Amino acid sequence: MKDRNFGRTGQRVSEIGFGAWAIGGTWGEVSHEDAKSALHAALDAGMTFIDTADVYGDGRSEKIIAEVLNERGGKRPFVATKLGRRLSPHVAEGYTESNLQSFVERSLNNLQVDSLDLVQLHCPPTEIYYTPEVFDVMDKLVAAGKIRSYGVSVEKVEEGLKAIDYPNVSSVQIIYNIFRQRPAELFFRETRKRNVAVIARVPLASGLLTGKMNANTAFSADDHRAFNRNGEAFDKGETFSGVPYDVALDAVEDIRKLVKGDVTMAMFALRWILMDDAVSVVIPGAKNPAQAEANAQASNLAPLDQETMTALKTLYQQKIAPWVHQRW
Repeated sequence: MKDRNFGRTGQRVSEIGFGAWAIGGTWGEVSHEDAKSALHAALDAGMTFIDTADVYGDGRSEKIIAEVLNERGGKRPFVATKLGRRLSPHVAEGYTESNLQSFVERSLNNLQVDSLDLVQLHCPPTEIYYTPEVFDVMDKLVAAGKIRSYGVSVEKVEEGLKAIDYPNVSSVQIIYNIFRQRPAELFFRETRKRNVAVIARVPLASGLLTGKMNANTAFSADDHRAFNRNGEAFDKGETFSGVPYDVALDAVEDIRKLVKGDVTMAMFALRWILMDDAVSVVIPGAKNPAQAEANAQASNLAPLDQETMTALKTLYQQKIAPWVHQRW
């Protein structure tokens, strides 16, 4: 497993990390033992970065992470969590100092630590990026030793660009995959310039880029791929990267022709993301050990050739960009 610098934090992390949304909830049923086994397998494969949030399973994800890390002992991986989405309604007025402090205390308790490695504002309302008082509170939490660093998780490129104007924002988490290529333009140039870490999320477009789905694939009622295709519960871009399902399936067949040898499409899609050195870590999820191990293997793939990269860019521009490029 190769590693990369995590922005200006001084940390180095595995270039493929463990996205812990699926072991929390809204991805169908994942048993407690399967969740633990998946995380153990990821760590055994060399992953040293875990991304979670306080709302994943209402704290279930954070608690499972704490359980696994306590079982393992030794050097802890870098654990990033998020806050803000516990607010109901989720509005900018809720991002008060007392609420942010209480969310941090809850995550400290769930993760069983004295200080959080990284706390990210969890896709807050756009207004928050124009509210410096919120970032002042995060600075206070760092000064108090409750968190070591903070960042943001964003829906839109514009939000990421605004966020990194704040000097102590150390990371930005953003959707970046073959179906969401816009961040590689201005945004990545700016993060490089400011040495801000980039966490690439939804790398497999909610599983579409595994190549295992078709028009008849069924999703359980508690899976966001069944209930959030039009943004019914949260931003629609989080589900299938915002691409209409039938459009995406057609594009997947074009991508399949570019995947060579015994490489899986999922590994191919992860390697595509790692081609850009602005990316600090990519965080695919896993529901079981086999998925976690397969994700880790992408770090060992040879770089994609220029012909393949050009073909994927053309595919994006012709079939996918009209649906997503200007929205996010």
